[in-house]
Amino acid sequence: MADLGVFVDRQVMGSSEQLTALIRLREQAEAMGHGVYFIFPVEVRKVARVDGLFIRSRTDPLHISYVAAKIAEFHGIPVIDDPVSIQVCSDKVNMYLHLMEKQVRIPETRFLSKGDITRSGADDVFSTLGRPVILKEPSTSFSLRVEKVETVDQFLKVAKRFIKLSDWIVAQQYLSSSYDWRIGVLDGELLYAAQYIIPSETFKIQDTVNGHLVYCAVRSVPAPEVPRPVIETGLAAARAIGRGLYGVDIKECDGVPYVIEVNDNPSLEGGEDTSYPDLNRRIVAALVGEGPG
Repeated sequence: MADLGVFVDRQVMGSSEQLTALIRLREQAEAMGHGVYFIFPVEVRKVARVDGLFIRSRTDPLHISYVAAKIAEFHGIPVIDDPVSIQVCSDKVNMYLHLMEKQVRIPETRFLSKGDITRSGADDVFSTLGRPVILKEPSTSFSLRVEKVETVDQFLKVAKRFIKLSDWIVAQQYLSSSYDWRIGVLDGELLYAAQYIIPSETFKIQDTVNGHLVYCAVRSVPAPEVPRPVIETGLAAARAIGRGLYGVDIKECDGVPYVIEVNDNPSLEGGEDTSYPDLNRRIVAALVGEGPG
């Protein structure tokens, strides 16, 4: 019997969807003969006492969850997500460089510094990437600080705001689609596949429209129904980052898959597991060293 720690915070435990998902995970672990203990930020020292650590709190190198991951790593405890995955996925410039190095297909992308935020720089970006262009501040998550711009004035307004937060911003070719594929990958292997249906009011899976938060709908898709190039691209993208648990967002354009980003600590509470009943078992097995099983 192993003791599995799940690192959470008040925000996670206050979400009925996330709490329900964690209860299902705990029930699966207990059915496999293991104990599950929730660890809150003020209890971070308890991380050293568990046999495996599953981080479900927001991950960021400046967040206490990163400290938890480092403690687990120091003590040789299996951890999802590991510190390197957190570092890479929390910085989109770093993430895209990893994908480029492994020749994983992404939308045409440029990295811009403060000197590029000029009218001539905007013209150059539009001439290279087309219109509209997507601008991203590298530390963004949950679609925050991701904007679509179509004019030079819009470009300058958004880019000047983002460059105050980072030394670099990402400019990316806009790819239109009504949904994103989300390919879940664990230890280099397919864990689940889903479609994230983009709300009609926006181009993002989560956005604020007229003061109201709108979310994508999630449709779990059995692996045989997912185009093979999408799965292969998702696996290649995840392996370019590491061996942890990732959610790879992919857009298909004319049958060609493009990786939009790789997320560590991906959502598991939206019904992603509907077509994958062994999802929690595989996560628990990875954390307690039982292998794929």
